[in-house]
Amino acid sequence: MKKHNFNAGPSILPRIAVENTAKAVLDLNGIGLSLLEISHRSKDFQAILDETMGLFKELLNIPAGYQIIFLGGGASTQFCMIPYNFLNKKAAYLETGVWAQKAIKEAKFFGEVNVVASSSDKNFNNIPKNFTIPADADYFHITTNNTIYGSEIHEDMDCPVPLIADMSSDILSRPVDVSKYSLIYGGAQKNLGPAGVTFVIIKEDLLTRVERKIPTMLNYATHLKEPSLYNTPPVFAIYTCMETLRWIKGLGGVKVVQDMNIRKANLLYDAIDNSKMFVGTVEKDSRSLMNICFVMKEQYKDKEDAFMEFSKTKGMLGIKGHRSVGGFRASTYNALPLESVKALVDAMQEFESNNA
Repeated sequence: MKKHNFNAGPSILPRIAVENTAKAVLDLNGIGLSLLEISHRSKDFQAILDETMGLFKELLNIPAGYQIIFLGGGASTQFCMIPYNFLNKKAAYLETGVWAQKAIKEAKFFGEVNVVASSSDKNFNNIPKNFTIPADADYFHITTNNTIYGSEIHEDMDCPVPLIADMSSDILSRPVDVSKYSLIYGGAQKNLGPAGVTFVIIKEDLLTRVERKIPTMLNYATHLKEPSLYNTPPVFAIYTCMETLRWIKGLGGVKVVQDMNIRKANLLYDAIDNSKMFVGTVEKDSRSLMNICFVMKEQYKDKEDAFMEFSKTKGMLGIKGHRSVGGFRASTYNALPLESVKALVDAMQEFESNNA
Protein backbone atom coordinates (compact mmCIF):
# COMPACT_ATOMS: atom_id res chain seq x y z
CA MET A 1 0.00 0.00 0.00
CA LYS A 2 1.28 3.45 -0.89
CA LYS A 3 1.85 5.69 2.11
CA HIS A 4 0.83 9.35 2.14
CA ASN A 5 2.92 11.38 4.60
CA PHE A 6 1.00 14.31 6.10
CA ASN A 7 3.20 14.61 9.19
CA ALA A 8 3.62 18.16 10.50
CA GLY A 9 7.35 17.84 11.12
CA PRO A 10 9.75 16.25 10.73
CA SER A 11 7.92 15.82 7.51
CA ILE A 12 8.03 14.60 3.95
CA LEU A 13 11.12 15.43 1.90
CA PRO A 14 11.64 15.21 -1.87
CA ARG A 15 12.38 11.58 -2.66
CA ILE A 16 15.45 12.49 -4.68
CA ALA A 17 16.84 14.45 -1.72
CA VAL A 18 16.41 11.42 0.53
CA GLU A 19 17.98 9.06 -2.00
CA ASN A 20 20.95 11.31 -2.74
CA THR A 21 21.57 11.88 0.96
CA ALA A 22 21.48 8.13 1.54
CA LYS A 23 24.11 7.64 -1.16
CA ALA A 24 26.27 10.37 0.37
CA VAL A 25 26.05 8.69 3.78
CA LEU A 26 27.68 5.64 2.21
CA ASP A 27 30.20 7.54 0.05
CA LEU A 28 30.26 11.28 -0.57
CA ASN A 29 30.97 12.00 -4.23
CA GLY A 30 33.29 9.00 -4.54
CA ILE A 31 35.83 10.29 -2.01
CA GLY A 32 35.74 7.06 0.00
CA LEU A 33 34.28 8.70 3.11
CA SER A 34 30.75 8.95 4.40
CA LEU A 35 29.04 12.33 4.61
CA LEU A 36 28.91 11.56 8.34
CA GLU A 37 32.70 11.30 8.53
CA ILE A 38 34.01 14.35 6.70
CA SER A 39 35.55 17.32 8.46
CA HIS A 40 33.51 20.50 8.50
CA ARG A 41 36.79 22.26 7.67
CA SER A 42 37.34 20.20 4.54
CA LYS A 43 37.01 21.46 0.99
CA ASP A 44 34.31 18.83 0.48
CA PHE A 45 32.04 20.36 3.10
CA GLN A 46 32.92 23.92 2.12
CA ALA A 47 31.64 23.11 -1.37
CA ILE A 48 28.38 21.82 0.14
CA LEU A 49 27.99 24.91 2.31
CA ASP A 50 28.76 27.29 -0.56
CA GLU A 51 26.25 25.63 -2.88
CA THR A 52 23.54 25.52 -0.21
CA MET A 53 23.94 29.22 0.54
CA GLY A 54 24.12 30.07 -3.15
CA LEU A 55 20.92 28.19 -3.96
CA PHE A 56 19.13 29.78 -1.02
CA LYS A 57 20.12 33.24 -2.24
CA GLU A 58 19.12 32.44 -5.82
CA LEU A 59 15.76 30.84 -5.08
CA LEU A 60 14.62 33.54 -2.65
CA ASN A 61 16.29 36.35 -4.58
CA ILE A 62 18.06 37.48 -1.43
CA PRO A 63 19.51 40.97 -2.03
CA ALA A 64 22.97 42.28 -1.18
CA GLY A 65 23.49 43.20 2.45
CA TYR A 66 22.10 39.91 3.80
CA GLN A 67 23.90 36.81 5.00
CA ILE A 68 22.74 33.24 5.56
CA ILE A 69 23.90 31.17 8.49
CA PHE A 70 23.08 27.63 9.59
CA LEU A 71 22.87 26.95 13.32
CA GLY A 72 21.80 24.27 15.78
CA GLY A 73 19.21 24.59 18.50
CA GLY A 74 16.08 24.80 16.39
CA ALA A 75 13.83 27.81 15.96
CA SER A 76 13.21 27.68 19.71
CA THR A 77 16.77 28.89 20.39
CA GLN A 78 16.13 31.80 18.05
CA PHE A 79 13.26 32.86 20.34
CA CYS A 80 15.99 33.71 22.85
CA MET A 81 18.76 34.86 20.50
CA ILE A 82 16.61 37.49 18.80
CA PRO A 83 15.80 39.55 21.90
CA TYR A 84 19.26 38.90 23.34
CA ASN A 85 20.80 40.54 20.26
CA PHE A 86 18.20 43.16 19.32
CA LEU A 87 15.88 44.09 22.20
CA ASN A 88 17.01 47.26 23.92
CA LYS A 89 13.83 48.53 25.54
CA LYS A 90 10.72 47.32 23.74
CA ALA A 91 9.79 44.80 21.07
CA ALA A 92 6.46 44.20 19.33
CA TYR A 93 5.01 40.76 18.68
CA LEU A 94 1.97 39.39 16.84
CA GLU A 95 0.42 36.51 18.80
CA THR A 96 -1.00 33.96 16.37
CA GLY A 97 -0.34 30.61 18.01
CA VAL A 98 1.74 28.50 20.36
CA TRP A 99 5.08 29.23 18.69
CA ALA A 100 4.44 32.97 18.77
CA GLN A 101 3.58 32.63 22.46
CA LYS A 102 6.86 30.81 23.11
CA ALA A 103 8.78 33.58 21.32
CA ILE A 104 6.96 36.21 23.40
CA LYS A 105 7.79 34.37 26.62
CA GLU A 106 11.53 34.42 25.84
CA ALA A 107 11.53 38.08 24.81
CA LYS A 108 10.08 39.12 28.17
CA PHE A 109 13.37 38.16 29.83
CA PHE A 110 15.09 41.04 27.99
CA GLY A 111 12.68 43.96 27.97
CA GLU A 112 9.16 45.20 27.42
CA VAL A 113 7.05 43.19 25.00
CA ASN A 114 4.10 44.81 23.26
CA VAL A 115 1.67 42.21 21.89
CA VAL A 116 0.08 44.35 19.20
CA ALA A 117 -2.72 41.87 18.47
CA SER A 118 -3.76 38.33 19.28
CA SER A 119 -6.23 35.76 18.00
CA SER A 120 -6.05 33.67 21.19
CA ASP A 121 -9.64 34.56 22.08
CA LYS A 122 -10.79 32.57 19.02
CA ASN A 123 -8.38 29.67 19.52
CA PHE A 124 -6.06 31.21 16.91
CA ASN A 125 -8.43 30.60 14.01
CA ASN A 126 -7.38 33.78 12.18
CA ILE A 127 -4.58 36.23 11.52
CA PRO A 128 -5.40 39.52 13.32
CA LYS A 129 -5.89 42.62 11.20
CA ASN A 130 -5.79 46.40 11.64
CA PHE A 131 -3.18 46.44 14.37
CA THR A 132 -0.68 49.22 15.01
CA ILE A 133 3.05 48.58 15.24
CA PRO A 134 4.69 51.02 17.68
CA ALA A 135 7.24 53.15 15.88
CA ASP A 136 9.59 53.06 18.88
CA ALA A 137 9.81 49.25 18.96
CA ASP A 138 13.24 47.75 18.42
CA TYR A 139 11.65 45.20 16.08
CA PHE A 140 8.34 43.53 15.18
CA HIS A 141 8.17 39.73 15.29
CA ILE A 142 5.70 37.57 13.38
CA THR A 143 5.16 33.84 12.88
CA THR A 144 4.15 33.56 9.23
CA ASN A 145 2.59 30.09 9.40
CA ASN A 146 1.03 28.38 12.37
CA THR A 147 1.44 24.64 12.12
CA ILE A 148 -0.84 23.76 15.03
CA TYR A 149 -3.84 25.93 14.13
CA GLY A 150 -3.52 26.16 10.34
CA SER A 151 -3.36 29.92 9.78
CA GLU A 152 -0.87 31.80 7.61
CA ILE A 153 0.25 35.29 6.70
CA HIS A 154 0.30 35.27 2.89
CA GLU A 155 1.90 38.63 2.10
CA ASP A 156 5.08 40.49 3.02
CA MET A 157 3.94 43.42 5.11
CA ASP A 158 5.37 46.91 5.19
CA CYS A 159 6.76 47.62 8.63
CA PRO A 160 8.03 50.88 10.22
CA VAL A 161 10.59 48.98 12.33
CA PRO A 162 12.84 45.98 11.62
CA LEU A 163 10.61 43.03 10.72
CA ILE A 164 11.60 39.59 12.03
CA ALA A 165 9.79 36.45 10.89
CA ASP A 166 9.70 32.84 11.98
CA MET A 167 9.18 31.02 8.66
CA SER A 168 9.85 27.53 9.95
CA SER A 169 6.89 25.93 8.20
CA ASP A 170 6.40 27.99 5.04
CA ILE A 171 9.89 28.92 3.87
CA LEU A 172 10.27 28.34 0.11
CA SER A 173 6.53 27.70 -0.26
CA ARG A 174 6.03 31.07 -1.95
CA PRO A 175 8.16 33.92 -3.28
CA VAL A 176 9.21 36.29 -0.48
CA ASP A 177 10.34 39.91 -0.72
CA VAL A 178 13.31 39.43 1.59
CA SER A 179 14.10 43.16 1.47
CA LYS A 180 11.07 43.80 3.71
CA TYR A 181 12.57 41.71 6.50
CA SER A 182 15.57 42.29 8.72
CA LEU A 183 15.74 38.66 9.82
CA ILE A 184 14.04 35.46 8.69
CA TYR A 185 14.62 32.21 10.54
CA GLY A 186 13.25 28.73 10.95
CA GLY A 187 13.80 25.10 11.67
CA ALA A 188 14.49 23.14 8.49
CA GLN A 189 12.28 20.14 9.24
CA LYS A 190 9.18 21.21 7.29
CA ASN A 191 10.11 22.41 3.80
CA LEU A 192 13.88 22.37 3.71
CA GLY A 193 15.55 19.38 5.30
CA PRO A 194 15.71 17.06 8.31
CA ALA A 195 15.59 18.15 11.93
CA GLY A 196 18.88 19.43 13.30
CA VAL A 197 19.63 22.63 11.42
CA THR A 198 18.16 26.12 11.67
CA PHE A 199 18.47 28.69 8.90
CA VAL A 200 18.88 32.40 9.56
CA ILE A 201 18.73 35.07 6.86
CA ILE A 202 19.94 38.27 8.47
CA LYS A 203 20.40 41.83 7.30
CA GLU A 204 23.89 42.88 8.25
CA ASP A 205 22.91 46.35 9.49
CA LEU A 206 20.71 44.76 12.18
CA LEU A 207 23.78 43.96 14.27
CA THR A 208 25.24 46.03 17.13
CA ARG A 209 21.78 47.13 18.30
CA VAL A 210 22.35 46.40 22.00
CA GLU A 211 25.07 47.23 24.51
CA ARG A 212 24.71 44.16 26.73
CA LYS A 213 27.32 41.44 26.64
CA ILE A 214 26.09 38.43 24.72
CA PRO A 215 27.43 34.89 25.25
CA THR A 216 29.59 33.79 22.33
CA MET A 217 27.30 31.09 20.95
CA LEU A 218 24.19 33.27 21.25
CA ASN A 219 25.76 36.22 19.45
CA TYR A 220 24.85 36.48 15.75
CA ALA A 221 28.11 38.34 15.11
CA THR A 222 30.03 35.20 16.10
CA HIS A 223 28.39 33.12 13.39
CA LEU A 224 28.50 35.83 10.74
CA LYS A 225 32.22 36.42 11.24
CA GLU A 226 32.93 32.76 10.49
CA PRO A 227 29.86 31.92 8.42
CA SER A 228 28.24 28.83 9.96
CA LEU A 229 31.69 27.49 10.88
CA TYR A 230 32.50 28.92 14.31
CA ASN A 231 31.73 25.49 15.71
CA THR A 232 30.88 22.19 14.05
CA PRO A 233 27.68 22.73 12.05
CA PRO A 234 25.04 20.04 11.37
CA VAL A 235 26.81 18.70 8.27
CA PHE A 236 24.31 15.94 7.47
CA ALA A 237 21.26 18.21 7.69
CA ILE A 238 22.87 20.95 5.61
CA TYR A 239 23.64 18.44 2.86
CA THR A 240 19.99 17.39 2.69
CA CYS A 241 18.97 21.05 2.55
CA MET A 242 21.25 21.43 -0.46
CA GLU A 243 19.57 18.48 -2.17
CA THR A 244 16.11 19.94 -1.45
CA LEU A 245 17.15 23.31 -2.87
CA ARG A 246 18.47 21.57 -5.99
CA TRP A 247 15.07 19.88 -6.32
CA ILE A 248 13.22 23.19 -6.08
CA LYS A 249 15.49 24.76 -8.68
CA GLY A 250 14.97 21.77 -10.95
CA LEU A 251 11.20 22.23 -10.72
CA GLY A 252 11.55 25.80 -11.94
CA GLY A 253 11.83 27.73 -8.70
CA VAL A 254 9.71 28.91 -5.81
CA LYS A 255 6.88 30.34 -7.94
CA VAL A 256 6.33 26.89 -9.47
CA VAL A 257 6.27 25.40 -5.97
CA GLN A 258 3.74 28.02 -4.87
CA ASP A 259 1.44 27.11 -7.76
CA MET A 260 1.70 23.43 -6.79
CA ASN A 261 0.87 24.27 -3.18
CA ILE A 262 -2.16 26.34 -4.16
CA ARG A 263 -3.54 23.46 -6.24
CA LYS A 264 -3.11 21.02 -3.37
CA ALA A 265 -4.67 23.32 -0.80
CA ASN A 266 -7.60 24.28 -3.04
CA LEU A 267 -8.39 20.63 -3.67
CA LEU A 268 -8.54 19.79 0.01
CA TYR A 269 -10.27 22.98 1.15
CA ASP A 270 -12.93 22.54 -1.55
CA ALA A 271 -13.56 19.01 -0.31
CA ILE A 272 -13.90 20.27 3.27
CA ASP A 273 -16.18 23.17 2.32
CA ASN A 274 -18.48 20.91 0.30
CA SER A 275 -18.61 18.15 2.88
CA LYS A 276 -21.62 17.15 4.95
CA MET A 277 -19.34 15.71 7.61
CA PHE A 278 -16.14 17.79 7.80
CA VAL A 279 -15.63 21.50 8.53
CA GLY A 280 -12.57 23.74 8.52
CA THR A 281 -11.35 25.42 11.70
CA VAL A 282 -9.74 28.58 10.28
CA GLU A 283 -11.32 31.68 8.79
CA LYS A 284 -11.04 31.46 5.02
CA ASP A 285 -8.83 34.52 4.47
CA SER A 286 -6.33 33.19 7.04
CA ARG A 287 -6.11 29.60 5.84
CA SER A 288 -2.68 28.05 5.58
CA LEU A 289 -1.40 26.43 2.41
CA MET A 290 0.89 24.28 4.53
CA ASN A 291 -1.21 22.94 7.42
CA ILE A 292 -4.88 22.30 6.70
CA CYS A 293 -6.91 21.78 9.87
CA PHE A 294 -10.44 20.42 10.00
CA VAL A 295 -12.82 18.60 12.35
CA MET A 296 -16.02 16.62 12.20
CA LYS A 297 -19.23 18.64 12.36
CA GLU A 298 -20.88 18.46 15.76
CA GLN A 299 -23.38 15.72 14.88
CA TYR A 300 -20.55 13.46 13.68
CA LYS A 301 -17.99 14.08 16.47
CA ASP A 302 -18.35 10.50 17.66
CA LYS A 303 -16.99 9.27 14.30
CA GLU A 304 -13.60 11.02 14.45
CA ASP A 305 -11.75 7.97 15.78
CA ALA A 306 -13.44 5.76 13.21
CA PHE A 307 -12.30 8.04 10.39
CA MET A 308 -8.78 8.08 11.77
CA GLU A 309 -8.66 4.30 11.66
CA PHE A 310 -10.28 4.20 8.22
CA SER A 311 -7.75 6.69 6.84
CA LYS A 312 -4.91 4.46 8.00
CA THR A 313 -6.28 1.64 5.87
CA LYS A 314 -5.93 4.01 2.91
CA GLY A 315 -2.28 4.76 3.67
CA MET A 316 -2.73 8.13 5.40
CA LEU A 317 -0.04 9.02 7.92
CA GLY A 318 0.10 11.97 10.29
CA ILE A 319 -3.38 13.45 9.88
CA LYS A 320 -4.28 13.49 13.58
CA GLY A 321 -4.77 17.08 14.73
CA HIS A 322 -2.59 18.61 17.41
CA ARG A 323 -3.78 17.77 20.93
CA SER A 324 -4.64 21.42 21.61
CA VAL A 325 -7.01 21.55 18.63
CA GLY A 326 -8.16 17.99 18.02
CA GLY A 327 -9.68 16.77 14.78
CA PHE A 328 -7.41 16.43 11.80
CA ARG A 329 -4.43 18.21 10.24
CA ALA A 330 -3.05 17.54 6.78
CA SER A 331 0.37 19.11 6.32
CA THR A 332 0.77 19.74 2.60
CA TYR A 333 4.39 20.84 2.48
CA ASN A 334 6.31 21.40 -0.74
CA ALA A 335 7.39 17.78 -1.21
CA LEU A 336 3.91 16.30 -0.75
CA PRO A 337 2.61 15.20 -4.16
CA LEU A 338 -0.82 16.17 -5.43
CA GLU A 339 -1.74 12.48 -5.62
CA SER A 340 -1.53 12.25 -1.82
CA VAL A 341 -4.05 15.06 -1.41
CA LYS A 342 -6.31 13.36 -3.96
CA ALA A 343 -6.04 10.12 -1.99
CA LEU A 344 -7.01 11.91 1.23
CA VAL A 345 -9.99 13.57 -0.44
CA ASP A 346 -11.10 10.19 -1.83
CA ALA A 347 -10.84 8.66 1.65
CA MET A 348 -12.87 11.50 3.19
CA GLN A 349 -15.58 11.20 0.56
CA GLU A 350 -15.76 7.42 0.83
CA PHE A 351 -16.05 7.56 4.60
CA GLU A 352 -18.71 10.27 4.35
CA SER A 353 -20.79 8.34 1.85
CA ASN A 354 -20.82 5.34 4.19
CA ASN A 355 -21.38 7.22 7.45
CA ALA A 356 -23.14 10.54 6.92
